[in-house]
Amino acid sequence: MVDVLKRPAVRTALIIGGGIAGMSAALSLRRAGVDVRLIDIDPDWKVYGAGITITGPTLRVMDRLGILPAVLEEGYAADGLLACRSDGSVIAEIETTHDGAGSIPGAGGIMRPVLHRLLAKEIDEAGIEVSLGLSVSELGGDAPRRVRFSDGSEGRYDLIVGADGIFSQTRQHLFPDLPAPHYVGQVCWRLMTERHPDITRRTYYLGGPMKVGMNPVARDRMYMFLLEPLAAFARIRDADLHIRLAQLMSSYGGVVGELREALSPQSSIVVRPLETVFCPQPWYKNGVILIGDAAHATTPQLASGAGMAMEDGVVLGECVAQAATLDDALEAFMRRRYDRCALVVEKSLTLGKLEKSGSPPIEQIRVVEAALQQLNKPY
Repeated sequence: MVDVLKRPAVRTALIIGGGIAGMSAALSLRRAGVDVRLIDIDPDWKVYGAGITITGPTLRVMDRLGILPAVLEEGYAADGLLACRSDGSVIAEIETTHDGAGSIPGAGGIMRPVLHRLLAKEIDEAGIEVSLGLSVSELGGDAPRRVRFSDGSEGRYDLIVGADGIFSQTRQHLFPDLPAPHYVGQVCWRLMTERHPDITRRTYYLGGPMKVGMNPVARDRMYMFLLEPLAAFARIRDADLHIRLAQLMSSYGGVVGELREALSPQSSIVVRPLETVFCPQPWYKNGVILIGDAAHATTPQLASGAGMAMEDGVVLGECVAQAATLDDALEAFMRRRYDRCALVVEKSLTLGKLEKSGSPPIEQIRVVEAALQQLNKPY
């Protein structure tokens, strides 16, 4: 059922990109009374990646999207963060609960393919048109905006949402002079494994040569990440991943040491360079707006990339529902989103610099605590 009391500022919208940001925007706009079409270039709509960490604000936006009960059932949630030394002994516990959160936990995790499936189920139940194996080959500047698709068909839409990720073609079309995403000097290693009984919440090992973290993503599954400082990223053969990761983990004890001893050629390991991009405002032009990683791709230090993407989608729908015109809606969106997303990108990069410089763990903890306090505020 459409949650709308008045006619929205736009009647039709095209969402380019069927990831977390795109699906969140599609759901929120549909609930605002907009006729939505979502397209994705992948004909199979596959999702790559391992588990993702979820903050309290992300769990709260999941609640607004209607998927929180399923996330809590299929993922994992627990309050608090644990900061440990490289030998596994505890340095500090960081509070994640929020006064206005009610019964919603302060942190958690979920497998990325599971989150995709839960959002896709909501898309299907909302009756949103989804076209796969399709991209945009031409964007017109008139209103409603004319779009030519890769299969030669055309359409006209009042609003176009570029949710096509960090290497967004929509961003290149709108703002061709903006710098491309850049590498930040760290490589993220992710290991998917059975949940260790001692890992019951987000746990970080600080003070060693690299930052290492672990987070449950289901009752019986967790992932470990390790951030390797590296001037330039060079790909490693799949057959050698477990050997290299074991070397990087060599100075760690505790649970990390146990995980190192269990590494084998069959271990599920993914390694990716960390890259970021942040667009100056506004993120829109001629009725086309960028959201999610297309506008503000962050590094994972604050575990807020997915949360910011979902918040973008929800806020966009709210602004469209409340505004008299599309321009008013997009201006309101920028007022609500720019500073918050800038905070996540800036503080994540700050933490990356502290990690690479070997700063004291307490300095990193203070940055995290201050950022979480800001992110717990209304948006």
